[in-house]
Amino acid sequence: MSAHKHIAASPPLDLGRWRSLPGWLMGVGGVLALTGLLVNPTQFGYSWLLAFMFCLSLCLGAMFLVLVHHLFDAGWSVPIRRFCEHLACLSSPAMALLFVPIAVLATRLYPWLGSDLQHSPDHALAVKWPLFTKPMFYLTSVFCFGAWWLVSSNLRKWSLRQDEDGSAACTYAMRRWSAVGIFLFAITLTLAAVLWMKSLEHAWFSTMYGVYYFAASVWLTLATVYVITVLLERTGKLRGLLHEHQYYFLGTLLFAFTVFYAYIHLSQYFIIWNANIPEETFWYKLRERGSWWNIGMILIFGHFFVPFLALLRIDAKHSFPLMTFLCVWAWLMHFFDLAFNIMPVPHPEGFPLRWLWLDLGCLALMVGWLLRLFLGSLGRHRPYPVKDPRLAEALGHYHPKPRLMSGGELGETEDIEEQLEGPIEPEQAAGGTR
Repeated sequence: MSAHKHIAASPPLDLGRWRSLPGWLMGVGGVLALTGLLVNPTQFGYSWLLAFMFCLSLCLGAMFLVLVHHLFDAGWSVPIRRFCEHLACLSSPAMALLFVPIAVLATRLYPWLGSDLQHSPDHALAVKWPLFTKPMFYLTSVFCFGAWWLVSSNLRKWSLRQDEDGSAACTYAMRRWSAVGIFLFAITLTLAAVLWMKSLEHAWFSTMYGVYYFAASVWLTLATVYVITVLLERTGKLRGLLHEHQYYFLGTLLFAFTVFYAYIHLSQYFIIWNANIPEETFWYKLRERGSWWNIGMILIFGHFFVPFLALLRIDAKHSFPLMTFLCVWAWLMHFFDLAFNIMPVPHPEGFPLRWLWLDLGCLALMVGWLLRLFLGSLGRHRPYPVKDPRLAEALGHYHPKPRLMSGGELGETEDIEEQLEGPIEPEQAAGGTR
């Protein structure tokens, strides 16, 4: 039995008992975050930054999936495009509001913000002028959130408009926005990773850091999207609209980005180790001290070898229990990965277990709020693009060739609904599950 038939044949999943989950996450997380802010504002800033970069990974990873869907004119990803658009739209203004505590505590997190770069003897700062200045820090942040809002909102706007009449103009508009958006995406993601995370240690140089954050973000998002897809099918929102190749392609992409992330991480380490320049090697030297060495080993074996070996088999990509485990595992590994990048600055002696409650509290608060916004968007709109021209292709059905008549003339093509198990009723399917 195929994975799709197995999942479709499973009993419908009732998420009624989980509807209060966002509220619980926000309540518990809010209490822990507020306590941390009152006890130690600086530590709260680092914990908040860790949670922020984690959630931003999901938003930007989803935006990338929507962009490449249109750029490659993909068909298989049509049913999952809509909820990826909702995730991408969380990048702004929702994430912009969550950035406010970082902007307020910026001088505590980034000491270089108070430096006079034009007259500074610090070579590492002087050569990065004017980007590493207080005005540019805030202007660049505004530019990033503005670009993400512009791209994500327009892609979803035209996608929703396509539901009304299925006009080809909507398809072409989304392709044009994706052509522009992929450049804005690359620029802004790199700027965000450099200014908000790498600049915690401003003297460090790395030309691969933006790609490194990108690879990890898409890896995390693919695992999350796989589980969301299954849950939406089990709850009825996507029932009958998915073919087994959706799950296979998502699993294959997850496998590909597992290798890509490892390649980027290894390349960065190897180049820095081989060059042996003090202003580059100090970053890794710091992360070999104390328990940070153990975290590094966890990333090597847990972030690469576990998912790599688990996804080698083709049938593994169709196993919902395994993929659910890998999704949870991806969240855990990405948390360790971001902690490995951020927390050695305030805690060079090792992973700060005593502040783990604050890290998890900030993450719970953000995830709870973003989950509530995501579920709200999912409930207000159709769960999939009902009039996308490639919807039938996504189901695994193709228009037949015209039949050749006895006289050599072309006859009418067979009705596509005759090839399906039943007629496609997008209005009914969407309306019954909203």
